[in-house]
Amino acid sequence: MAKYVVEFSKTGTICYTSHLDIMRMFKRIFKRADIRLAYSQGFNPHPKMGFAQPLSLGYEGIREFIEFETVEGMDEEEILARLKAIMPAGIELKRCISGDHLRKTLSAMTEAAKYSAFLPAHGMKPETAKNILTGYIEQDKIITLKKQKKKKELKEVDIKPMIRALDVDSEGETLMLHMTLDQGSTSNLSPELVIKTFIDFAGLDIQMSDVAVRREEIIFAGGLSL
Repeated sequence: MAKYVVEFSKTGTICYTSHLDIMRMFKRIFKRADIRLAYSQGFNPHPKMGFAQPLSLGYEGIREFIEFETVEGMDEEEILARLKAIMPAGIELKRCISGDHLRKTLSAMTEAAKYSAFLPAHGMKPETAKNILTGYIEQDKIITLKKQKKKKELKEVDIKPMIRALDVDSEGETLMLHMTLDQGSTSNLSPELVIKTFIDFAGLDIQMSDVAVRREEIIFAGGLSL
């Protein structure tokens, strides 16, 4: 068996396809491309493939990763060419590399991610936005309701410790909120919670449907660079 990692971007209308449907799509594409995936053992075998970090519905992703194992070794460029030939619009494959050196899954090594959110400025000047952001991040706590992973109940949590970096700038009539947030199985913060609490703090009349979100980069433990 051999392990590979494919880097890709996900933009446009395909961003409104669910994570589960994207997984199914990739599984079918591997089959059509005659790339034989390795399967797990047991009563319910499933292909050995997975994303570094699921991308929320409607979000764009610039540097996304899918890793997979095949039953036999293949040339990375051949894999890329076969997949590119049948990949739907909105998903751009950038490169395929060997993943044999990885001792853990990319999902297990994910610890943070960088996002950009694009909000209507409603005439707010850049310096005003920066002053508001300073006040927002200097709060002792940033309390909001967060869904608990196991119980699926909403609970008040302080999300400030999960925000690693935060900045804001503007271009024309668009405010751009840049954030680096905890991601992964240990600590995970949705950009939506930061955006909503920032909007509330700033007193802006903005709905989440007016906000576009793009994941710029996934950060892995140990300084892993792909």
